[in-house]
Amino acid sequence: MNAMSADRHIIKFAMAQPYLEREEELDLAIRWKDDNDQDARNRIAHAHMRLVIAMAAKFRGFGLPLNDLIQEGYIGLLEAAARFEPAREVRFSTYAGWWIRASMQDYILRNWSIVRGGTSSSQKALFFNLRRLRAKLAQGDNRLSEQAIHQEIASALGVSLADVQSMDARLSSADTSLQTPVMGRNGEGTEQLDMLESDELPPDEQVRGIIDGERWRGWLRNAMTELNERESRIIAARRLTEEGATLEELGMELGISKERVRQIETRALEKLKMALAHYGPKSGQPLEMAF
Repeated sequence: MNAMSADRHIIKFAMAQPYLEREEELDLAIRWKDDNDQDARNRIAHAHMRLVIAMAAKFRGFGLPLNDLIQEGYIGLLEAAARFEPAREVRFSTYAGWWIRASMQDYILRNWSIVRGGTSSSQKALFFNLRRLRAKLAQGDNRLSEQAIHQEIASALGVSLADVQSMDARLSSADTSLQTPVMGRNGEGTEQLDMLESDELPPDEQVRGIIDGERWRGWLRNAMTELNERESRIIAARRLTEEGATLEELGMELGISKERVRQIETRALEKLKMALAHYGPKSGQPLEMAF
């Protein structure tokens, strides 16, 4: 089955799924949550495949296969089904939309370029909104200079002008293969990959870093046992991942306000500092929070 046939098959399957009324959706969600009814979960997920396809269509401009976007969106849909709390009295589509979009955006960021852009929340917002805002500004006033357009976008998204200029250049240029033939320093033919300088530390510094890292991870694991489940989840999501979840994202997940998430995070960090003072270095070594 080729890609186009697969797309049509998935779309046909999604359009054939029945809509769920609020009462039926609630009943299925309770059966999945309380009884681990896999069939109930599957029925909820299948009924919302239209939402996945509609969202995938919005991201087609990034040049990735529609089928892949749909599959990634479906992963987000299943994650939403696993986390959905019927007691919140929110329609599943409202809750699932965030997970579907996040899953697709992460996939796009992973596959967009050989040299990937930043993955912070601000960089994600810039990546997914730059072209839309550029087109809107150019359409509103075609006399704006490149500098003025970039400045407007930077102000709208709360990022630096340099970030906007860098991302615009990245999105406007094609990737260069590391196997591109180039002329070496001695006049010999070589590849772009061979011309790159290593940015690795010397071996002795690498070993020292590994040992120090393992020691700190052990201290941190012990300190984390002093936190309750919610505090641990917030610290792990906010401080111990590369991306770092936003207060709003965690608030949605935990069913609390982002201000409440911030308060819990502040309290948890204070508890960690006290715990690290107990579990951490004992011989005059500097004690610094690594997050």
